[in-house]
Amino acid sequence: MLDFTPVKNRSQSFIEFVNGMTKADLQRYTNEMVDTELDIIANAQDADVVFVPVDPQAKDPFGKPEENELAWTLGHVVAHATASSEESAALASSLARGIVPNERSRYEVDWRTLTTVAQLRQRLEESRRMRLALLESWPAEPHLDLTQTLSYGTFNATARFIAGLFHDDAHLEQLREIMRQATAARA
Repeated sequence: MLDFTPVKNRSQSFIEFVNGMTKADLQRYTNEMVDTELDIIANAQDADVVFVPVDPQAKDPFGKPEENELAWTLGHVVAHATASSEESAALASSLARGIVPNERSRYEVDWRTLTTVAQLRQRLEESRRMRLALLESWPAEPHLDLTQTLSYGTFNATARFIAGLFHDDAHLEQLREIMRQATAARA
C-alpha cells in the first residue's frame, strides 16, 4: 500500500511524491486501495451500512448546510471517497491528454441509496473499473510536463490521479472506526 507520509507531513509535494511512478503503478495502487476498502467492510452486515456512528469530529464544511455536522455512515464514506477518486482520475486523464481542465468533474452517488453491503461492494468495484478505464485513456506519451495549480498544490496527470488515492487513504481509518462501532453495537 502506498505510504502518503511524505505528502501528509509536507516534506514532498504531490509532484515530487509521484516522480518516477508509471501508469502500471497507478493501476496497482488503485487495486490495492479498493481491495483495502473491500477488506475493511468484508465482515459488514447490511445494518452496518446505515449505522450512524458516534463521531465528535464530524464536520463537512463543503457539504449541505443541514448535514455539515452529520456523522457519516459506511455508505456515506464510500459514496464520497469513490466520487473524489473518480474525479481525480477524470481530471488526470485530461491533463495526460494535454488539456488543462477548467472545471470540476465530480458526480457522487446519493449516499442515502447505499443501504446494503452488496451495494457498497458494487460501488467500490464500479469505481475501480472507472478509475482503471480512465487510466487507459492516457496516451502512450502522456503530457506529464503539463500542470495545473490548485489551492493545495501543483499537479501533473500522475499527481492528480494520486491525489484521489490520497483522499481515499484519508478515509480508511474512518471506515475502520465505523466498522468497529457497528460491530460493537451488534454484539
